[in-house]
Amino acid sequence: MNIFAGIGAGVLGLLADIGRLAMFTGRALVALVSPPLYGRLIMGQILRIGYFSLPVVGLTAFFTGGVLALQIYLGGNRFGAEAIVPQVVVLGITRELGPVIAGLMVSGRVAAAIAAEIGTMKVTEQIDALTTLATNPIKYLVVPRLVAAVISMPILAGIADSIGVFGGYVVATASLHFTGSIYLKNTMDFATQGDIVSGLVKAAVFGFIIALMGCYHGFHSKGGAQGVGAATTAAVVSSSILILAADYLLTSVLFGR
Repeated sequence: MNIFAGIGAGVLGLLADIGRLAMFTGRALVALVSPPLYGRLIMGQILRIGYFSLPVVGLTAFFTGGVLALQIYLGGNRFGAEAIVPQVVVLGITRELGPVIAGLMVSGRVAAAIAAEIGTMKVTEQIDALTTLATNPIKYLVVPRLVAAVISMPILAGIADSIGVFGGYVVATASLHFTGSIYLKNTMDFATQGDIVSGLVKAAVFGFIIALMGCYHGFHSKGGAQGVGAATTAAVVSSSILILAADYLLTSVLFGR
């Protein structure tokens, strides 16, 4: 019976966590649509989340595009379909790999930083001090990060799309003997506005998830430095899993028949 008791306790704990996350999300959304809006804090978070994430997102997207082109060429070579490389590269990058890779990279960098920053404020009672000063901590700490992440992620995803397609172009022309002008023409002819927009929509959702999970775990951290470390790890893991789950759901909605 102890086994069933442990399973039941785990299920109840999971349901309690889901309830806390739902309530936290509701409070954040209510604060998002109510004044005031801290514009200076939002701009600062855009700089931290978006601009400082450009190097890691750009490098990852470049090598992802190059590897994708190489793998598609090797696979298509078995069936005499090497010419599909530019079409599949631009489709895979804009629809899936661009926003997903950008989301996972930003999750590892930003969700951890947000959880660590807010978690430190939590355990040192700085959040309680904000409440004492009649400042809503959700409005002051969570909303600027949510808005900044939702704004920054589509921009990062668009840049990742461009760099990823360029990485495929470099590998295709330098190693696979494609003609550069033909490769670019096939890429431009095959890419559609719907492919690009769908990736940007996904990126905005991923940005919301990243900021939300970082803030949630930071706000619920406890136990000093060890608790802050656990919150940081949980923020990265949960946001990464939710990004992949949301990617599947959004793909089903946007491209399902």
